[in-house]
Amino acid sequence: MHIRTSFPYETTHEDIWIPLADGTRLYARVWRPLTDEPVPALLEYLPHRLTDWTAPRDWQRHPWYAGHGYASVRVDVRGHGNSEGMPTDEYSAVELADGVEVVNWLASQPWCTGKVGMFGISWGGFNSLQIAALAPEPLKAIVTVCSTDDRYDNDVHYMGGSVLAVDMHAWAATMLAFVSRPPDPVHVGQVMWRDLWVKRLEAVAPYVHTWLSHQTRDAYWRHGSVCEDYGAIRAAVLAVGGWHDPYRDTVLRLVENLPSDRVRGLIGPWSHQYPDRGLPPGPAIGFLQETLRWWDHHLKGIDTGALSTPVLRSYVMDAHPPATVYPELPGRWVGDPGWPSPAVNPVSYALRGAPVLVRSPQHTGVDAGRFTPFGNDADLPPDQREEDARSACFEFEVPEETWVLGRPQVRLRLTSPVPRGQVIARLCDVAPGGASTLVTRGVLNLSARHGRDQAVPWKPGTTEDVVFDLNAIGYAFPPGHRIRLAVSSAYWPWIWPQPGSEAGFTLDPTASSLELPVRARESTPTLTFEEPEEAEPLGVAVPATLDEPRPERLVVRDVAAGTWRLDVDPRYGGTHVHPDGLEYTEDAQETYTIDESDPLSARARSTWSIRLHRPDLPWDAHITTTSEITCDAEHFITSDEVICKDGGEVVFHRTWEKRIRRTAG
Repeated sequence: MHIRTSFPYETTHEDIWIPLADGTRLYARVWRPLTDEPVPALLEYLPHRLTDWTAPRDWQRHPWYAGHGYASVRVDVRGHGNSEGMPTDEYSAVELADGVEVVNWLASQPWCTGKVGMFGISWGGFNSLQIAALAPEPLKAIVTVCSTDDRYDNDVHYMGGSVLAVDMHAWAATMLAFVSRPPDPVHVGQVMWRDLWVKRLEAVAPYVHTWLSHQTRDAYWRHGSVCEDYGAIRAAVLAVGGWHDPYRDTVLRLVENLPSDRVRGLIGPWSHQYPDRGLPPGPAIGFLQETLRWWDHHLKGIDTGALSTPVLRSYVMDAHPPATVYPELPGRWVGDPGWPSPAVNPVSYALRGAPVLVRSPQHTGVDAGRFTPFGNDADLPPDQREEDARSACFEFEVPEETWVLGRPQVRLRLTSPVPRGQVIARLCDVAPGGASTLVTRGVLNLSARHGRDQAVPWKPGTTEDVVFDLNAIGYAFPPGHRIRLAVSSAYWPWIWPQPGSEAGFTLDPTASSLELPVRARESTPTLTFEEPEEAEPLGVAVPATLDEPRPERLVVRDVAAGTWRLDVDPRYGGTHVHPDGLEYTEDAQETYTIDESDPLSARARSTWSIRLHRPDLPWDAHITTTSEITCDAEHFITSDEVICKDGGEVVFHRTWEKRIRRTAG
């Protein structure tokens, strides 16, 4: 990583309030070049608190853009951080309308040329796409990283029509804790902060209530899903993802559905991180330089070659042994003129053998790894041999190196004895010594086999063919290895098990197949990237602690009881001391338990503790939350608790208990 300290422009920054039409003010931080000439504006717009939580990351990129002649603006959405107003659901119509107002406000400032770009990762990438679909006139280009075009089938709530237990729960618990954080008295006033906090808390409700109430792809999920109308997007789109991020399929769909003169796709080996940060797995690239070429072309009219690159650039990973973290993954960059690519052709592999009963124990999936990896030591799946032993496996020899690029697909003939269940397919690379590396996977809720917008029970005892895709991947299987397709009927805690699914299903291999998108090999790939660089870091200190660190992922088996527990430390937090004296501390723990023979025993639980402390004021705010989901055959049962303290005084305490009928989930 190169830390850049010299730029074409000297810069300045200030915190401002952006007024909205309804009188609400949004809190913003603006970095600008010192010039008398107006410049284009870049907007990053999300709820994650610009004065503390994202401040270290913001400092790496916004000053860098300002130093290259842009007004780079970071804004907290209403009801979060120091912004006024009440919090809403994620990507609500109010949030998106506010974003359009912010774009127009930026364009109208005397220091702006009237041209605006938006960028962001995850939430910021999501609403960059969604606001682009609303097409405010000044918005000319976006860079969307690790985001989705389909809020139902490619987000953290559902997968293949099945409830994502691991992130439906964990993200709802995280957001309950996050939305309960107070505004900072340094920025909103030592008198106003507590009144604003309490009013905000009174408007809080657990997001999980809404998300679990919409178990099929209905109007709730279609809102904000730009796949409903790609034609609404008028801005140029640079779509970026990583093979170890759950949103990478969106990059391929955007490249496929947007005009080639307004879209470029980039997929590396990365996790849920900006590609310049150097977090595992690498290699990192000079991503800020890539985006600068994009901005200069679309916002300044400079011919930077931004559109002379292949429409899709992707990293085809070489085979690698299973591990939960990789500093870097070997491979090569390849370019394709569009998607689908003329260099990619489907190759079908027929399954063989007698009909097999697939009845996986309910703890199948404990070695799935993290749904949204961030580059931590235990994020990625370990050796899959134990998971393979709990699945029905089919293998194919690799006589010569085979490059796979795109979404594999399976066609399976199943007979189910029960009306509800799910099927999970994993694609693994098996080395000559037997080690099994997870390459990609896919899921189908059997009730969603006729479409994600409906729930059609299976007629017990009948046989049907089901077809579904696995997540996209770029991977080179070497000769002498074997391609393994592993099929299971359970995948906890990724997939919430269906009642009765312990019965499994019968798979007929003679009418089933695996289809791989095989890409032509290139002997001399020529795509390269510059060295990563960022602006000087903010200077946040992380004090040493004497506490014994918890394992990131700990699997506990009670052999006599037949129960399994997965303890997860998501490693978001610890204590960070900011240069202005703010001490920000957070700690989270997730626990997933299940009886290996009982799908109704599934339980997910999260606890959060957050402290924001300014010794010089003094200011000492504490937030603790507990969230849990259990189930019976007919309902999900959710319970949540929030306790907020100002010093030792409890200013808010509320619990929620809700039973939500299981319709498709």
